[in-house]
Amino acid sequence: MTLRLFLLVLMLMRALSLFSQSDSELTQNEKSYLLVKKIIISGNKVTRDHIIIRELTIKENDTLWFRDIAKRFQSCKENLLNTSLFNFVTIDTIEVKNHEANISINVAERWYIWPTPFFEVTERNFNTWLETKNFSKAAYGIYVSDENFRGRKESLRLLIRMGYNEQYGFSYKIPYLNKKKTWGFGLTGSYGQTHETPYITLGNKPVFFKDTEHYIQKNYFSNIQAVNRKGIYTTQIYQINYDYYHFDDTLVNLNSEFSKKADTINQFLSLYYLYKSDHRDNVAYPLQGYYFGVELVKRGLGLLKNENINFAYATFTFRKFWKLSDRFHFASSLKTKISTAGFQPYFLQKGLGYGSDFLRGYEYYVADGQHFALLKTNVKFTLLPVKIIKFNFIPAEKFNKIHLAMYLNVYSDIGYVSDHQISKLNNNLSNTALYSTGVGLDFVTYYDKVFRFEYSVNRIGEEGFFLHFSSPI
Repeated sequence: MTLRLFLLVLMLMRALSLFSQSDSELTQNEKSYLLVKKIIISGNKVTRDHIIIRELTIKENDTLWFRDIAKRFQSCKENLLNTSLFNFVTIDTIEVKNHEANISINVAERWYIWPTPFFEVTERNFNTWLETKNFSKAAYGIYVSDENFRGRKESLRLLIRMGYNEQYGFSYKIPYLNKKKTWGFGLTGSYGQTHETPYITLGNKPVFFKDTEHYIQKNYFSNIQAVNRKGIYTTQIYQINYDYYHFDDTLVNLNSEFSKKADTINQFLSLYYLYKSDHRDNVAYPLQGYYFGVELVKRGLGLLKNENINFAYATFTFRKFWKLSDRFHFASSLKTKISTAGFQPYFLQKGLGYGSDFLRGYEYYVADGQHFALLKTNVKFTLLPVKIIKFNFIPAEKFNKIHLAMYLNVYSDIGYVSDHQISKLNNNLSNTALYSTGVGLDFVTYYDKVFRFEYSVNRIGEEGFFLHFSSPI
């Protein structure tokens, strides 16, 4: 008994010794640090240094604890890649001496100036066009953009689109006007006219009216915006818009709710506000982090002559991305829209089925309404982790090195649209629960290109293959 007690005491003393030693080593490690003496930037032939420094969570004369260095470097790298100015970023310490170090940041810039001829189909998504393969709905033209004008992350864009939908527009945005680089400015203007436009929704699908000899809709649009970005992850946008629509009277005769009071001319001012907090590791195809956004829109301010538009709405978006293991990830998003009780004309009303607001498996349909909620979930398995491929036969550095990754997805979506205006027109996807599920394969490559191949089944038992060109969540 005495021997057992003696051995037990020895074991406890040994355990306490190991604990004490481990704690001492941890404390010593916590005391290890580096003082950032200088930040050295290379590879930026166009982008100004101050644009890069603006995205860093590390500054000169900062003290970096050893335990935090890898995490701080990773956040800086993600912030720089999320500017969409660079294809690759490497960050490392150099010349470490007496707890002082220089930080090396090397960037591989993208190609910023794109005079791009295009030929496209003007549908809500690529899959709705595949349903009919109607090339009469094709548009063509040229899109000219400089996404890093003057090396200051300014964007300058010009658009000339002809064919099915004609549109001529421009936009100019400068991210920083003041010395603290917290305020930016933007200006946009466009003119469009078309021979064909949807005038009503029947059977959960937009119905179009076409006049080959006359333009049945003409519209002008312009806005001015101020952008506030005090830190790195939070942005606020304040914007005022001007819209002018001129419709052919056939449209308002076919649908009395197409325009309020069947007016063929609508002009109105709008106020727009966006708050977003973006902590995603990759904006184009996130695997970790989260995004929260709030949009507030007031259409019609009562300041223009015959301004008969008067309603408001708010949208709330939350997306969360988890890393479950080295190869498994989980993502979920919730988006809701809430509108005021005022009348919303058909040409301005949007529920689910437009843009990125749709349930997978319902690509061919729309669910119109004034309010909606959309929940998306994704479990993905990494088939091919990010692989960098270099083509030595291509001399241009901006194009000779690409990254490629592949992910297998299992997903499920749930949605609901509340409508009190047009649901009676055989649009049974409104005012009822919607859900779908499916599997997909995603390809992600450089210049933020995403290709998604999906097989979905919806609530009404329809199934099919669909193609998309953006992140699923």
